[in-house]
Amino acid sequence: MRRIGLATIAAACVLSCGAASADIRVTVHARTYDVSGRTGAELAEAMNRQGPKHGFMTRAIADTSYVVNWDLDVDRVDGVCRLRGADGTMELKYTFPRLVSPPTPQLERRWRRFLAGVHAHEHHHGRIAKAMMRATDKSIAGLEMADNWFCTATRREARRRINDVYAKYEARQNAFDAREHRDGGHVDRLVHALIKN
Repeated sequence: MRRIGLATIAAACVLSCGAASADIRVTVHARTYDVSGRTGAELAEAMNRQGPKHGFMTRAIADTSYVVNWDLDVDRVDGVCRLRGADGTMELKYTFPRLVSPPTPQLERRWRRFLAGVHAHEHHHGRIAKAMMRATDKSIAGLEMADNWFCTATRREARRRINDVYAKYEARQNAFDAREHRDGGHVDRLVHALIKN
């Protein structure tokens, strides 16, 4: 059986300028894909065939993805550009497997434990993503600098700060996955508990 795992896909941040209200909004969506099988091994194979794409050739059991947008309210007074507010939005999406074939009582118990572990893993990714939004808001709050009429340098500095926070939190996402996916790690144990005879 090919190794399968959970995945996190983070879409690039988008920066736009306009009226902002210093607010962070997160919308959460969950979708499922159907799997069927008579054994845990068959369910693992079904997830390996039908799970969300992770990279070019592989698939994952589940994934977390998000798209972030920041609307900045920048104004210029006496040659100084100030960030008056920032409106951050995140669209957070989870994808999970859904068992559609009738399981035996034993397989159903194993599936429920497996799915609870999958949900816990993906929701941890979601918490890291939400923390990234809060950290980004903090990093750009109060930004001001002498600048031209278009506040070009100020906008560039806001973009740099946003990208720096994004990179830091993506590293946290990757470190979490590295721990969870290692041999004997949480995900490895989840899959082995599902497919055991």
